[in-house]
Amino acid sequence: MVRIDFNRLRFLVIDDNAHMRHILRTLLHGFGAREVYEAEDGASGLEAFTHYMPDIVIADWVMPIFDGLELAQMIRQPGANANPYVPIIMLTGHSDKKRVMIARDAGVTEFLAKPISAKALYERILNVLVRPRPFVKTRTYFGPDRRRNVNPNYSGIERRKGGKADVLPQDTLLDKAKIPS
Repeated sequence: MVRIDFNRLRFLVIDDNAHMRHILRTLLHGFGAREVYEAEDGASGLEAFTHYMPDIVIADWVMPIFDGLELAQMIRQPGANANPYVPIIMLTGHSDKKRVMIARDAGVTEFLAKPISAKALYERILNVLVRPRPFVKTRTYFGPDRRRNVNPNYSGIERRKGGKADVLPQDTLLDKAKIPS
């Protein structure tokens, strides 16, 4: 099993609910994180993202000014900021399949439904650290590969359409956060 040193990672928590930010900060501190930055809406979240350059962003979907979905789309704009590859974990109280797919199509890396648990949050963070998905760049999309299991011979209805896709290997944060054995 991989042991993670959360003290080596910078987190940005963006949620308009102060209580939820406190819960997330407390959980992250419990995991060992020391650099946990906060923002209360999408606009201040984008500003904090640019200023703190976090390793992982945890953002609520429903927020004022612009929501977590719009924030994810702004972060994923290649050339618009320092790290369009940052893992984004989307929080929401609405976890129906349609919303999960909308978030995925906006470039969200992981999805976490409220109410959250420490275990679920830890699993999402571990996923982005241990199993980072490659990034895909097409004419209309830039973000983590929307497929978790890549089968080059797949020919079903979900086959990628719209021309050639560039697959960009994703650097892993694991080297930064892994505790040597």
